[in-house]
Amino acid sequence: MALYHHIAIEGPIGVGKTSLAENIAEEFGGRFLGEVFEENPFLKDFYKNPRSYAFAAQIFFLLARYKQLSKLHSFDLFHDIVVSDYIFEKDKIFAYINLSEEELRLYEDVERHLETEIPRPDLVIYLQAPTEVLFRRIRRRGRAYEKRITEEYLDRLVMAYNHFFFNYSESPLLVVNTEKLDFTLRQTCLTLFERITRPIHGTEYFNPDLTLWE
Repeated sequence: MALYHHIAIEGPIGVGKTSLAENIAEEFGGRFLGEVFEENPFLKDFYKNPRSYAFAAQIFFLLARYKQLSKLHSFDLFHDIVVSDYIFEKDKIFAYINLSEEELRLYEDVERHLETEIPRPDLVIYLQAPTEVLFRRIRRRGRAYEKRITEEYLDRLVMAYNHFFFNYSESPLLVVNTEKLDFTLRQTCLTLFERITRPIHGTEYFNPDLTLWE
């Protein structure tokens, strides 16, 4: 697939980012670059006590994402395909929701210095779904550290993601409605595979009518 050499999948918790990213990498012989949430030692405590652990959790994620994505400079992006399940800028979405004004100012100083060294993806795929759908998916997969996520927090996150990508113009953007999609099924992925083999300009929308998730 010569059109795109770095594809990034984005969207709120439970929307199917990792499943889709892994499937795209496998389909096109690419490298999957995924976040490992379990490595963040502050995450469990954040969900128990967000006010006390938000900054530590946020800075850990920021630096971890920087370390991963800065390695893309060593890849031959003219021959390799890299598919990540996040973009570096996503960290701001969580920071604006979770940090105090003082913490946010310090966070932004660090983030501003790091982002200049991160290459932009050739294509971003933004996955959307209603809050209630995401909440059911999160409960279904049963990750221990996600049990304290509330619908209220998830709703704030969905609104923040929508606002961020409504104003996003750094890379070509494909917005996908995933309410009725299951990216663990190959049938679901095939239509999207075909779409990303054709050029995407600016912001485009993709709403395939496929098998229900439920």
